[in-house]
Amino acid sequence: MTSIRTYTIIFGALMAVSTTQAALEFVGLLEAQYWIAFIAILVLSALKAVTVAGWYMHMREEPRAITYLALAGLLGVVALTAGAGYSVL
Repeated sequence: MTSIRTYTIIFGALMAVSTTQAALEFVGLLEAQYWIAFIAILVLSALKAVTVAGWYMHMREEPRAITYLALAGLLGVVALTAGAGYSVL
């Protein structure tokens, strides 16, 4: 089992990534360099999601089949979101 120290370090890293995302919006980077800021926020969000799933949801200790099932669900969500976004345009 992972120690409290490890969870605290991971929490600090997640907080730092969240602060970075907020700072990107606060300094006005979204208005000046929209696509760069958008991609940066998207990458940071994916990093946070993987970290939360890996440690707090204990996915790294699960059998690989369950991990692949979760990834398939994520792929489905991305496909449906892309399709919905395409139909709006």
